[in-house]
Amino acid sequence: MKQEAKQYTRLIQWSDEDKCFIGECPELLIGGVHGKDEIAVHKALAQVIDEAIEILSKDGRKLPDAIIKHKYSGQFVLRAGETLHKNLAIRAFKSGKSLNEFCIERLSQ
Repeated sequence: MKQEAKQYTRLIQWSDEDKCFIGECPELLIGGVHGKDEIAVHKALAQVIDEAIEILSKDGRKLPDAIIKHKYSGQFVLRAGETLHKNLAIRAFKSGKSLNEFCIERLSQ
């Protein structure tokens, strides 16, 4: 594995729909690799990431920033629509929570 590759996110999860493991690297790849063996998928994903880095470098393109290097404020604006906003506010009130607490709880699930 190339040194540059270590900074990138690797997601490997089982897909019930596809009946196999899916490996993805959201910063570098559209799509990913798949297979029945989780370890083999991990190795294949590492190889594809190395190849993607090599191609971008050869083309003189800048490597994308890794997700882990982004700075997050902990705040974001979510446009939910008037009706959903109202329904969430009612559900939050009924549960004895602020809208923020209620939404954080739901998003965490």
